[in-house]
Amino acid sequence: MDSNNNLEQNLGLEGPTNPMVSPLLTDLYQFTMAYAYWKSGKHLDKAVFDLFFRKNPFGGEYTVFAGLEECVRFAATFKFKEEDIEFLRTTFPPTCEEGFFDYLRGINCSDIEIYAIPEGSVVFPKIPLMRVEGPIAVVQLLETPLVNLVNYASLVTTNAARHRRVAGSSKILLEFGLRRAQGPDGGISASKYCYLGGFDATSNVDAGRRFGIPLRGTHSHAFVSSFMGPDEITDRLLPRSDGTGVCEDFVSLTQHWLSKLQAADSVRGTFSETNHSELAAFMSYALAFPTKFQALVDTYDVMRSGLPNFCAVSLALNELGYKSQGIRLDSGDLAYLSTEAREFFCAIEKEFGVPDFGKMTITASNDINEETLDALNKQGHEVDAFGIGTHLVTCFAQPALGCVFKLVEINGQPRMKLSEDVSKVSIPCKKRCYRLYGKDGYPLVDIMTGENEVPPKERQRILCRHPFNESKRAYVVPQRVEELYKCYWSGNSGKREPLPVLKEIRERCLRQLAEMRPDHMRGLNPTPYKLFFQVSVSAKLYDFIHFLWLNEAPVGELQ
Repeated sequence: MDSNNNLEQNLGLEGPTNPMVSPLLTDLYQFTMAYAYWKSGKHLDKAVFDLFFRKNPFGGEYTVFAGLEECVRFAATFKFKEEDIEFLRTTFPPTCEEGFFDYLRGINCSDIEIYAIPEGSVVFPKIPLMRVEGPIAVVQLLETPLVNLVNYASLVTTNAARHRRVAGSSKILLEFGLRRAQGPDGGISASKYCYLGGFDATSNVDAGRRFGIPLRGTHSHAFVSSFMGPDEITDRLLPRSDGTGVCEDFVSLTQHWLSKLQAADSVRGTFSETNHSELAAFMSYALAFPTKFQALVDTYDVMRSGLPNFCAVSLALNELGYKSQGIRLDSGDLAYLSTEAREFFCAIEKEFGVPDFGKMTITASNDINEETLDALNKQGHEVDAFGIGTHLVTCFAQPALGCVFKLVEINGQPRMKLSEDVSKVSIPCKKRCYRLYGKDGYPLVDIMTGENEVPPKERQRILCRHPFNESKRAYVVPQRVEELYKCYWSGNSGKREPLPVLKEIRERCLRQLAEMRPDHMRGLNPTPYKLFFQVSVSAKLYDFIHFLWLNEAPVGELQ
């Protein structure tokens, strides 16, 4: 126990965000294998595992890697408690030797090394996201939680990045998915990784507290419909924004502005009588938050009630020196309503000479997904911000990324998993990975080499090969070479890359996405990264893969 405490103290790392992520958060067979390793004396064998995925999600040609920080924090605090040991004892048969439980009491990640691509990077199938080295029994006990921590994190980050790409860089994206997420952990994780993937803010208060993500939110339809009329507003005082005076009756001031709106030539015929209970709700909210007034305007009728009521309150606030933030549309034809609302705001700016009233923020929600954003772009709209929930956080279009964790080396000997399905054949041995950039600055290909091979060099030709198809090969002359792996955990040595804060990871993600060729990023029929190659390996690694394949595959016999 002291050893593990020192491990944490020396590296200054806390455990994973979710306290449920513990050494017991794994599959039973990891423990049964660990016992079998221990029983046979193999538990200390030095193993190398690769964590990777086989196919990009959502029909796209890229993925964003996320979850690394949580993996490292898990490794830093990996230690069995006595109650864990006692529970495990009840799950094993009575023949299980007591020495195994003593072994479990003593293990931590002091002999583990984790090499990984930096979190927030754009990544591609078959290229290992993480390489985990150490005693085989311990590494296998890490497998399930590591895969779990990377799978959803990378999937939802990629989903967020795709929504950002369709919406465009100028739009504000708000994550509103907590109530639709798969449980509390799904909600917290979604908020964190949607921010990483390019969203600007979340409605999730706890995520704001934990991760420093900006918070956004106003009120619901229930707030609007809970009011019966202006008589319910008892405290009508509102000080001027500059402190020079007090409005004694904000309700009367708002009603005065509503009358002026009804008489205004520029909006004549748009509405007549608005819903007074809605107006009361807006006035009440404005009195509570005069500097952050934003209203949901579709409880009754957007154009005939919600919008004019909002404008009356906003004009009253403006008279007192405040500036409203805008409206939210949660139903209806978002393209049409946003356009009409913008015209309404611009008409009021011109009619009453209120600076920037026409630039009022219009936020839209209502089951928005990638297809909705694309359709709105094609139709033309005036939405400034999108609140996106269900389709974003549940990854409705694809529920899982499909990460796997494969043994590639044991005691210095390369290992290889074979399959009749070539896509499931693993690439053996400890490897190094590089990203090669072309003369236009875009990445051309990611290539894997053996650990001891000479690295690719700038402006020197290198042969890139498909690992399993001898006809797929190409020479590449890189203008820039980037080695992908860094050491993020090195046990007791403490020699590792520092973990960046969430904002830095987000900046890396957005920078990497901007560096990719646009045709790789498009939603419909994207150009495959490294054209014709599922994955690229060096000529030496290609030869070694096929040598090992022939040695490992059994030879059939025909009679």
